[in-house]
Amino acid sequence: MAESYATPAEMPLSVDLDPVRLVDADGSVTSETRYSRDLPPETLGWLYESMVLTRDLDTEFVNLQRQGELALFASCRGQEAAQIGAVAGLRKTDWLFPQYREIGAFLLRGITPAQMGAVWRGNWHGGLEFTSKCVAPIAIPIGTQALHAVGAAMAAQRLGEDSVTVAFLGDGATSEGDSHEALNLASVFNAPCVFFVQNNQWAISVPVRKQQAGPSIAHRAIGYGMPGIRVDGNDVLACYAVTAEAAERARRGGGPTLIEAVTYRMGPHTTSDDPTRYRSAEEVDEWLARDPIARYRTYLQTAGVLDERLEQRVAARSRRMRAELRDAMVGAADTDPTELFDTVYAEITPDLARQRDQLLAELAKEA
Repeated sequence: MAESYATPAEMPLSVDLDPVRLVDADGSVTSETRYSRDLPPETLGWLYESMVLTRDLDTEFVNLQRQGELALFASCRGQEAAQIGAVAGLRKTDWLFPQYREIGAFLLRGITPAQMGAVWRGNWHGGLEFTSKCVAPIAIPIGTQALHAVGAAMAAQRLGEDSVTVAFLGDGATSEGDSHEALNLASVFNAPCVFFVQNNQWAISVPVRKQQAGPSIAHRAIGYGMPGIRVDGNDVLACYAVTAEAAERARRGGGPTLIEAVTYRMGPHTTSDDPTRYRSAEEVDEWLARDPIARYRTYLQTAGVLDERLEQRVAARSRRMRAELRDAMVGAADTDPTELFDTVYAEITPDLARQRDQLLAELAKEA
């Protein structure tokens, strides 16, 4: 018989302020016993490979933006463990509802660097291929994807599917009304939805301490009547275990979970931001010492999983993917901006036609 789960109202609603951690900042094993670290060596190596590739692609995206090939880019440097761990603990049929910083999530779902780059280059079709991998298009408005995730989860309920949806949010998104509505709706309807909040400490220039008065973001789950859990977002194994547990509980009728992955945004909010104006070098250095890739690398070395062969494979794949990204982006033709107006409806509306004509007139002045 399948294991039964309590409904949210029946579950003990308490949140431990100490994040779940399986691997410490120095790469050593913690005393945590509730969650298992026992994954096959191939899986352990794959997680490391995915984290390194995510960071290398992130670096290449930043380089391309600085060279004028991309309109904008939001770096995920420092958040690789949170993203890779979360998605690795899901089924490929579980739907992801991302914000704009989930390179690791896209990578694990098989979305190519060129497809990711099309979004940041500003092509109108950027993101359309995402849905074939059970990934919703990138959501630039803050927090709106949380509502989409809950709607999709409720649809899965009504269709009798066993898929789970995951809404990826930042700490800043939890200050938005859309996120509150999504969390409340998911709890009331016991929707199979996981809210994965990457608390990277800063909502652009606003620190998380100025966004809430409670003990943590995860503690908000108590008010919604759902389980809440804090996890070390720089520990890929902990993120894997916690998300897998939440997804399985949702899949079996246990309802939604709010996960707070405590991590740090190493770079600027976007390539248009200057973080030196609002945070100190000392703070950044403190978090650099908790780097998720360095931590996991030390753990794998101690476990005898990381060897020269794996390192060479990762380096070779990184070179191929970065070259693929550059080949697709450098010198690529710009998309005709009028396509944005022509493809909204089957027949263009008068308002859209006027907007299109206004844009063409402005572009003609610049020519």
